[in-house]
Amino acid sequence: MGRRVRHRRYGLPVRAVAALVSLSLLAGCGGHAKGVMTPVALASPAATAQVEMLVATTREPSGNPATLFSGERSAELSFTDIAVSIPPASRRKVGEVQWPRRLPPDPQTDFAVTRVEKLASRDEARAWFHRHNVGGHVFLFVHGFNNTYEDAVFRLAQIVHDSGAKATPMLFTWPSRARVLDYNYDKESTNYSRTALEDGLRALATAPDVTEVTILAHSMGTWLTMEALRQMGIRDGRIAPKIRNVILASPDIDLDVFAKQWVDLGKGRPKFTIFVSQDDRALALSRLISGDVSRLGAIDPTAEPYRSQLEKAGITAIDLTKVKTEDGLHHGKFAESPEIVQLIGQRIMTGQTLTDSEMTLGDGITAVVAGTAKNVGTVAAATISAPVNILEQPARPRKKKPALGETLESDAEGGATN
Repeated sequence: MGRRVRHRRYGLPVRAVAALVSLSLLAGCGGHAKGVMTPVALASPAATAQVEMLVATTREPSGNPATLFSGERSAELSFTDIAVSIPPASRRKVGEVQWPRRLPPDPQTDFAVTRVEKLASRDEARAWFHRHNVGGHVFLFVHGFNNTYEDAVFRLAQIVHDSGAKATPMLFTWPSRARVLDYNYDKESTNYSRTALEDGLRALATAPDVTEVTILAHSMGTWLTMEALRQMGIRDGRIAPKIRNVILASPDIDLDVFAKQWVDLGKGRPKFTIFVSQDDRALALSRLISGDVSRLGAIDPTAEPYRSQLEKAGITAIDLTKVKTEDGLHHGKFAESPEIVQLIGQRIMTGQTLTDSEMTLGDGITAVVAGTAKNVGTVAAATISAPVNILEQPARPRKKKPALGETLESDAEGGATN
C-alpha cells in the first residue's frame, strides 16, 4: 500500500491542503475594508435601520477599537452592547452584507457600527436584556468556521433585519482565527467554548424576563451548539424547556457523532430544523479532512435511510441544494437567500408548521418532515410525534440492520461532492 503524503505543518493530506487553498480563494472577501468596529455617527438616522445586539465572546480582546477581539482564546467571557446600521432598502438586496470598501463606512451604502459599549459583568448583561426585551423571545446566533468578530456581528445584523425576527438578538462568538488553514484550531476553539455557551444558555433559561430561546447555529458553530446542549442534557437530565427551537444551518457534524449527541440530549428535546445542501463545497472539504465521513449538512434528506430517520427523530430537514445565491462555497444559503432568511424569522422561529398551501419558496426547495417530501416549488411539512427510540438503540454489528449512527454513515447518494 502506498503511503499518504501529509503536509508537515498541519498534519493534513496534501490533497486536503490543496483543497483548503482553493477554498480560501473562493471565500475571498472581495477587497472589503477590515477593522470596522469603530463606531460612526449617523447623519440621517431615519433613513437607515438599526439592529441592537448583545454579544458574548470567549475571544481575547485585541486592544484595538477597530477590531475589539482577536481569534485567540480568553479564559474570561466578555459582553458587549453593539448597534449596527443597515442601509436603506432601496440601496441593498435582502440577504446581502454590504461591507464598506473603505473606512469610515457610509451608513447610506454600507453596514456600519454606530455603538459599542463594553459591559463589565453578567449583571450589566442582564440589565441590557431587560432594556431590550422583545416579548421575552431571545434569538441567539452562533457563527461558523473562518469568521472574525466583525464577520459574526454583521451577519447577525443582516439575519435579524432581513428575517423580520421579533426577538432580542444575541450573538455568541467563539475564537476563530478566520484563516482557512486553521480549521483544526477553530474546531478545538469550539470545544474550548462549549461550557461557556452551556452556562449562557442556562442563564437565559432561568432568567424571568426570558420566555423562549431560539438558537440559530451555522457550520462549525452547529458542533459547538450541539456539544453545549449535550452537556446540558447530561448535567441537568434535560434541555431547558425555554429552549424551544434549534436551527442548524449547514451543520458541519459527523453523522455518527450527531446521533450520539442527539441521544445525550435526553427527553423533551427542542424542535430541530436543519438546512442541508449537497453542493456545499465547505462541507465537502470538511468531509475530506475528517476521514471521509459524511457531514450532516450534506445529506439528501429525501433518500433513505435519512428520510425515515428524520421522521422518527422529529427533525425537519430543508434541502437548499437548488437554491442559488452569490456564495461561491454554497455554504451560506440560509442567510443569503431572501426566501429562506425570511422563513427563519417568520415561521421557524415561532414554531409554526410549514405547509405547502401557506408557504411557497421557489422551485426546487424541498422540506422533509415525518417522511413527507415534495420538490415542486413548495415547502411541505407536517407535525410529528414519532418516538425517538431508534436513536437510543445500542450500536449493532454492521452486517445486521444498522442503528441510526450507522445508517447515516452509509451516506447512500446524499454525501457532499467535491
